[in-house]
Amino acid sequence: MDVFKLEGKTFIPLCDILKKVGLCQTGGHAKLVIADGLVKVDNEIELRKRCKIKDGQIIEFEGQRIKVEA
Repeated sequence: MDVFKLEGKTFIPLCDILKKVGLCQTGGHAKLVIADGLVKVDNEIELRKRCKIKDGQIIEFEGQRIKVEA
């Protein structure tokens, strides 16, 4: 499992984190895979593209897991 550091921020939008960690090449691609129900946050399918991802949450997409830390 990879770790993403928030670097002083309280949250990051879901579509932005998928792009920043390299799971999606563009923000548009990230929004499409979220809308298609392919992304999970804390083991639940998340359909909100700009869902606020906070410290301690885990994102899953295409077999990759990312843990978010403050």
